[in-house]
Amino acid sequence: MNKDYIYLDHAAATPMDPLVIDSMLPYFSEKFFNPSSPYAPAIFTKREYQDAKARLARCLGVMADELIMTAGATESVNLAFNAANGVSLISAIEHDSVINSAKARSEVKLIPPMKNGRIDPNTVKKMLTPDVGFVSIALVNHELGYIQPIEEIAEIVKTERLRRQENGESLPLIFHTDASQAAALIDVKIKRLGVDLLTLSAAKVYGPKQVGLLWVRPGVVLTANIFGGGQELGLRSGTENVAGVVGFATALELAQKRRSAEVKRLRKLRENLVKDLRQAFPEMLISSDIKKSLVSFLNISFSGIDAERLVFLLESRGVLVATGSACAANSGTRSHVLASVGLSELEIDGSLRLTLGKLNNDENIKRAGEFIIEAVQAEMKRTRR
Repeated sequence: MNKDYIYLDHAAATPMDPLVIDSMLPYFSEKFFNPSSPYAPAIFTKREYQDAKARLARCLGVMADELIMTAGATESVNLAFNAANGVSLISAIEHDSVINSAKARSEVKLIPPMKNGRIDPNTVKKMLTPDVGFVSIALVNHELGYIQPIEEIAEIVKTERLRRQENGESLPLIFHTDASQAAALIDVKIKRLGVDLLTLSAAKVYGPKQVGLLWVRPGVVLTANIFGGGQELGLRSGTENVAGVVGFATALELAQKRRSAEVKRLRKLRENLVKDLRQAFPEMLISSDIKKSLVSFLNISFSGIDAERLVFLLESRGVLVATGSACAANSGTRSHVLASVGLSELEIDGSLRLTLGKLNNDENIKRAGEFIIEAVQAEMKRTRR
């Protein structure tokens, strides 16, 4: 990437940390062996793969044999939904991978969010009818950045599960969360969250793309999507991606080590950016409760302005932003997330998702704010003609 670009789309992709790259390089050269082969170098490579899984497990506070390694969060989500029985209860603001996985496997009920993007645990409780067998709510929403009350919802799910067991009801109840957007900046320990299934992506924590995991609570019954040599407990066959998993472990460890300082740094950067933009545009809409959102997220809207034009204008000035999730942008449709929290079509069409990260600092955030102000003002003048 041109070093002069100001990158404000860390929710779509993160650059690999140099330490992550260094940890992976040996497995592309002298440690290239297939972990399933019977000779000593391959066996040693398999041990290092298992060690990397153990490191990931420690980051989550679980056992290594509870992790299924995949080719990314979308595959992990699809695998998780193989545990679904009965009706699937998901939030209306989930990522497309969750929505489409749910629809492909079962009847779906959508939990409406509050105006600020919060999924109210009381709403979940009311919608948790006896025919619901699977619940999926992301820990951090991929467009708004809202941090959902997963622990509270997990307690509600647990209470309903116990009620069913006491009444002799046979339908199991499983709770899944996609924590992909969360892992770089908040605690994703399983004991704290209380879920049954958890998805993570290396690509969101400054690790390699096409590497993910699904944590599976012991006792949850899964079936495979990919068949072959029986790797990953038979749930995800295929030669292990040793380099990718080693890189993932390094990336997640680094993220946890640096988290406290990075949260403080990004919060200050976001505060400065909001201050500058708000001063120029008092009418600017912030689409989520910023105090309860991940510190890297800022979703803003300028009603009546074409955000897609803003994206191109800003790119011409060296600022890279998004109008929503990168996956949804490919469909050419309006954001279902912003529609679900009550934004009008004009507000949705004028929305930008700015997500901060390692590539940002005081100087380039200041410049980004100036360029955004210039671009929005230019579009306002154009639309008034």
